[in-house]
Amino acid sequence: MERKYDIIIIGTGTAGRTLAGRARSSGLKFAIIDSREYGGTCPLRGCDPKKVLASASEATDWNNRLIGKGAGTKDPLEVDWPSLIEFKRTFTEGYPLEAEKMFTDLGIDMYHGRAYFADENTVVVGEDRLKGEYIFIATGSKPRRLGIPGEEYLTTSEGFMETEKLPQKIIFLGGGYISFEFAHIARRAGPEVLILHRSEKPLGPFDPDMVDLLVKASETAGIKILTNNPVVAVEKENHGFLVRTEFKTGTGSETRTFHADMVVNGAGRVPDIEDLKLENAGVKAEKKGIIVDKHMQTSNPHIYAGGDCVAGGMQLTPVATLQGKVVASNILDGDGAEVDYTGIPSAVFTIPVLASVGVNASKDSNKYRVIFRDRRSWNTTRRAGTEFAASKVVLDEAGDRIMGAHILGPNAEEAINIFAMAIRLNLSVSDIKKVIFTYPTVCSDIPYML
Repeated sequence: MERKYDIIIIGTGTAGRTLAGRARSSGLKFAIIDSREYGGTCPLRGCDPKKVLASASEATDWNNRLIGKGAGTKDPLEVDWPSLIEFKRTFTEGYPLEAEKMFTDLGIDMYHGRAYFADENTVVVGEDRLKGEYIFIATGSKPRRLGIPGEEYLTTSEGFMETEKLPQKIIFLGGGYISFEFAHIARRAGPEVLILHRSEKPLGPFDPDMVDLLVKASETAGIKILTNNPVVAVEKENHGFLVRTEFKTGTGSETRTFHADMVVNGAGRVPDIEDLKLENAGVKAEKKGIIVDKHMQTSNPHIYAGGDCVAGGMQLTPVATLQGKVVASNILDGDGAEVDYTGIPSAVFTIPVLASVGVNASKDSNKYRVIFRDRRSWNTTRRAGTEFAASKVVLDEAGDRIMGAHILGPNAEEAINIFAMAIRLNLSVSDIKKVIFTYPTVCSDIPYML
């Protein structure tokens, strides 16, 4: 059956929902499509449920850090994994129906199934052909395939969050934020944890000096991290798995083997666009995703794209929201809105948290003024019982404007927002120093980081 719409949205995640939220006020006819449960990655199998797990791990670790310091239980605690997973599901199980009710209330027609383009303005889903004046692609991302023998034995981050009982030994493949976050969660639940990373430096987008400190904190927590160990195969053995790597040496490489009860693919995510048949719609894409301009418009002027499926920007929920708002403004208001990625923060929810915004620079940079603070002895660190805490602030050469900030330690994910605001609003260092923060808090430490 063929139907006509003013706007068709492919994907019910953050970016798609942002545009869909304008349906009622626009008076236009909307359709929305998803091949999975309605809601997208973040609330169902990404940020939100992950933070539930991370919060329990942090609470457990906090208890253990304060044993002998006036608080904490007599014996160290471990995460009660089965009850934590049950609690996590209270956040996810009802969300798809809530999302569908929201779209119904907005007067949006809903379709379930994998969509693809038949031509420049027609989307096929199941037996239906939908023609749209405008189409918004917001299909998100999916786990990156490694292309190695035995890949079928790997568990994804989604599968990890559905595991009702953790095994004794877990290997995470890849040294990105997915592996680090889930490795910290798993370690506080008891298992032995190993991260295998293919190159020299893990957590590539983050400041190297701060990453080095986080690696030390991770190893102190009992997480083993091996770099220069690209995985070449995974094999099933008895009740577990054997992982083979080619360890890179100065003169070549050598094969290494590791044993685990679970192997998790934490090697990042890629745009979920491979079967959309974008070529039928004249939409250009590259390895990193759909190519868009500053208006989030694709090579087809009637098709926009946003969220994790696009090239450019970062794969973050706030970025998807921003892109969705730009698309809504351009389609519905026609005001030529442009996306601005200035001062967008990110965080690795490990223990401690590493948060970052803006540019990275080495301590001896000749382009920027770099202020590094070892914050281990600061009161906000000591009272949390944390051994690892630091900050690095990158200023312009004159030392008047904040170009980047990186914080490791308690509440780093909150404090980084002050620096993000300063960068986005082009505030000066003296502007920040004028602010009176609640004390004693990590934010009240900020003037001393500058």
